[in-house]
Amino acid sequence: MPVNVLSSRRRFGSLRRWGLCASGAVIVALAGCATPPPASQPDALADFRETNDPLEPTNRVFYAVNNGIDTVLLRPAAVAYRYVVPETIRSHTHNVLTNLGMPVQLIDDMFAAKPRRAGDTLMRLLINSTIGVAGVFDVATDWGWPDHESDAGMTLALWGISEGPYLFLPILGPSNPRDATGFGVDVAISPSTWVGQGTVVNAINYSRLGLGALDARSQVLDSLDKIKEQALDPYATIRSLYRQHRQSTIDDAQADEQATVPAWFPATPIPPNGAAKP
Repeated sequence: MPVNVLSSRRRFGSLRRWGLCASGAVIVALAGCATPPPASQPDALADFRETNDPLEPTNRVFYAVNNGIDTVLLRPAAVAYRYVVPETIRSHTHNVLTNLGMPVQLIDDMFAAKPRRAGDTLMRLLINSTIGVAGVFDVATDWGWPDHESDAGMTLALWGISEGPYLFLPILGPSNPRDATGFGVDVAISPSTWVGQGTVVNAINYSRLGLGALDARSQVLDSLDKIKEQALDPYATIRSLYRQHRQSTIDDAQADEQATVPAWFPATPIPPNGAAKP
């Protein structure tokens, strides 16, 4: 699904901090607002409220800017990346990038008061960082600890904070005030924010940023192409997909209370007395 990446809040290095500051300034400066339909048109007014995009004129401007950058830079780079780099190496790269995001995901799961999800994340971090060779191999999924989507914006949602109006932000893409705030929190708690400075650290951060962008864009290359080719209004389609996907992941997290049972665990528990359970 393209929205998995569009809604992703895993960004890296100093560019993340620049993007956050720029987006914060944009939120304050937003002026172009869509005019709500009059009360005499209840159906149109209900649709306007359901869409939750009162800043649509300005959002569309930023969508056009981002789409231009994507057309000129990101998509061609992703096409070249998929063509030049073998699929196996791309898969391992994706695994490493995902593993690097596990510390932030673990903190988010803990603050969301979701012990099962936090346990899954912790086990994934430990298993994939060791047996998985620094995250190159996703051993944890095969062993029964699957990945899940989690970030500070979702944690805020589970705390009962409303999303606010839909936003399409420069660089960051589809968002809302709650998720933009959550993105800032994730940047603040990310180990990469606190790990020193210098040429080597900067080189690692920028390399991670570049690989993350290529990986994310290549993951949705076909899906986004289809949206842009077939959708009558790609902006509205992306907005709808993002909001639906975001609400779905929040609902899943809210309902997720059960313990994870590893794939290798016996399907039928054995009582302490050793007798098989009827």
